[in-house]
Amino acid sequence: MSVVLTELHYLPSIPFFQQLLSADELLLDAHEHYHKQTYRNRCLVLTVQGPQPLTVPVIDGARAAKVRTSEIEIDYRQNWRHRHFRTLQTAYGASPYFGYYADYLQDIYAQKPARLWELNLAFLQLLFRCLRWPLPIELTAEYLAPTPPAPGQEALLDRRDFLTPKALPNGLEPDRPSPHSYPQVFGTAFVPNLSVLDLLFMQGPGAGQFL
Repeated sequence: MSVVLTELHYLPSIPFFQQLLSADELLLDAHEHYHKQTYRNRCLVLTVQGPQPLTVPVIDGARAAKVRTSEIEIDYRQNWRHRHFRTLQTAYGASPYFGYYADYLQDIYAQKPARLWELNLAFLQLLFRCLRWPLPIELTAEYLAPTPPAPGQEALLDRRDFLTPKALPNGLEPDRPSPHSYPQVFGTAFVPNLSVLDLLFMQGPGAGQFL
């Protein structure tokens, strides 16, 4: 049995789903400490100006190293929900399938989950349904230190902080699955590593075959 262990992202990227293609189960780290400037609270979408980040503002971000990701609260003093959806609407309103999925996204935004974890998990479960991918999702019961699995144990692939918006110290990007190109709303050069929403809005129910 192959299990992928990773952190929970906001509207995860295409590479996030690609790393799960051979997995039998997704294990989400519910006991890690929050890290700033990661995909835990941001994603990338394609606009007429190029790739643009959408960031969920959080409370206690300044003392993130002391707070579990599952306990980080969303800052609703900022009208970020409206900005995020308007950006998606402006960027993808002309795409073939935006109208098909828009209401599902709005429903989750309207619920105003108190914690970032709840918001991200709701979106992840929705995206798996939209991709028609019944991959089991489990949560860690405790913090798991990064150690190789013992002989005879199930294969656990630790991908925590493998995907990051920041360059590595040597200026290189981490190795990522090769992108499968597909038509995008803007430009002629394919833009990789976007939120899977970019693929979903363009390909609809057939999005899974492009992963």
